[in-house]
Amino acid sequence: MLDLLVFGPHPDDLEIGMGGAIARHTAMGHGVGLCDLTAGEMGSNGTPDVRMRESEAARGVLGARFRENLRWADRQIGKDPAHLAHAVAFIRAHRPRTIAVPYWSDRHPDHVAASAVLTEAAFNAGLRRYPGEGEAWKVDWICYYFINDSVPPSFVIDVSDYYEKKRQALDCHVSQFRPPDGAAAATRLNTPLFRQLIESRDAQFGAITGCRWAEGFVVRDLAVRGSLLRALP
Repeated sequence: MLDLLVFGPHPDDLEIGMGGAIARHTAMGHGVGLCDLTAGEMGSNGTPDVRMRESEAARGVLGARFRENLRWADRQIGKDPAHLAHAVAFIRAHRPRTIAVPYWSDRHPDHVAASAVLTEAAFNAGLRRYPGEGEAWKVDWICYYFINDSVPPSFVIDVSDYYEKKRQALDCHVSQFRPPDGAAAATRLNTPLFRQLIESRDAQFGAITGCRWAEGFVVRDLAVRGSLLRALP
């Protein structure tokens, strides 16, 4: 049983969106698992083997219990009916209290598709009569994190003490962010402006809420609080 299971469409997506939050939860002693849906084989740089090695290195930095890759075909997320059943079985097998998936509106179609199929999988995993592997398991909460686009979040998590871990995890993905000069195609990811984009968003969420760095999340559920006092015991 896991406290938190984080899904990413491609290797490096979950680090971009919530690497600091993952590091914070593992440091607090929570059981955290990571899952990449594809090996990013359609990307301009890096091979699947390279990208999976980089992902495992990032897992070690973040302190997660495991990182698995479902090896769905890149750019085909959710188009194969088997994907939904596979995701349901994965959730049932690991029994997370919370799952984190990409926000449903994003410039990259794979991120949108991943959000849709994983949201449906989380719902189906809790249905006793849904056919498939494993016993029914209902997650407590689905939280949506930002990869590219963002909107005002439902809440943010202060990751100031763990931001260097996020940076180190991102740095593990050398093929995407720091390829050797002349050895890779120029992409949006391997310019300094992309790291600036990530950090400016996290800095803005932090500044708005009074901390150095924060990562934003959206939830569809109405949150319940115990009182009107801002800091709960």
